[in-house]
Amino acid sequence: MFTSIELCAGAGGQALGLEKAGFEHLCLVENDHHACETLRLNRKHWLVLEEDLRKFDAREFRGVDLVAGGVPCPPFSAAGKQLGAQDERNLFDEALRIVEEASPKAVMLENVRGLLDDKFTEYRNSITLKLEELGYSSEWKLLNASDFGVPQLRPRVILVAMKTEYFPHFSWPEEEPNSAPTVGEALYDLVAKNGWPHAKKWMLKANKIAPTLVGGSKKHGGPDLGPTRAKKAWKELNVNGHLVQYDSPTQDFIGKEGFEHMPYLSLRMAARIQGFPDSWEFFGKKTHSYRQIGNAFPPPVAHAVGKEIFRALSFNPDMYMQESKVAETSKQFEMA
Repeated sequence: MFTSIELCAGAGGQALGLEKAGFEHLCLVENDHHACETLRLNRKHWLVLEEDLRKFDAREFRGVDLVAGGVPCPPFSAAGKQLGAQDERNLFDEALRIVEEASPKAVMLENVRGLLDDKFTEYRNSITLKLEELGYSSEWKLLNASDFGVPQLRPRVILVAMKTEYFPHFSWPEEEPNSAPTVGEALYDLVAKNGWPHAKKWMLKANKIAPTLVGGSKKHGGPDLGPTRAKKAWKELNVNGHLVQYDSPTQDFIGKEGFEHMPYLSLRMAARIQGFPDSWEFFGKKTHSYRQIGNAFPPPVAHAVGKEIFRALSFNPDMYMQESKVAETSKQFEMA
């Protein structure tokens, strides 16, 4: 098992996926209290550091195998002002500081698709250059969660960097289009669990994958499925996106005028749309819980990338050098 430290861990989506891929987390850094309590609730043995990433000193973890995390997305999100490096919430520089302090074999950072916009080309290149100075080769890749069995599109940009002796052995995980269930298939049992008689009809209408789950911003008023465009997309799947509920529709649920027989998502439904296992609990009331879910990185995607990082790290450069020397000696012997 390889070791890792997790930055901006949130509710643990990436950490959970990497754990499944074989990584043992030495610590997880997160400044949101409710998210920290979620991590502690689900993994009592994890060392959760509830602090600002800017104050985190990674030197005691020097030699860790992997530094991973999901630094804040708003600086690069198309839904915001896209201030990038000028946004006070941008923590890429802090992540690079931590990489320099910890000197891991590998790095994995995720962010929103907007980071690949042309306006951020120079900034991405500066990150790549800094990693090169620290001895890493790196690559950016856009992955859709739906290609890894998650029932929503959710495009995310992943940066993987590795010490130069390991990077040639890394490959991006194979994408599997059409592998994700529809919203109806993924949520039918939850929608039906309280005896709602229209669950079967609802499932047949919710016959596509979900739009990207949004609504996790601390500046957002409350737990719903996002702005008008997002709510419209959910309505096409027979879901009322104006609220998120604690539980599934009751037996006598009808829905509001204009949304007849359109249930709300419950917290558990939203978590399943993100790829969390049903056993993963979220600490806090509805708004705090939904923010954790809405901001999460789907565990199945983290698992898929993590497996490939694990495989690349399993390469033994010392053994490779020994085998190369043996091969060279044999070649010289044959020539003689």
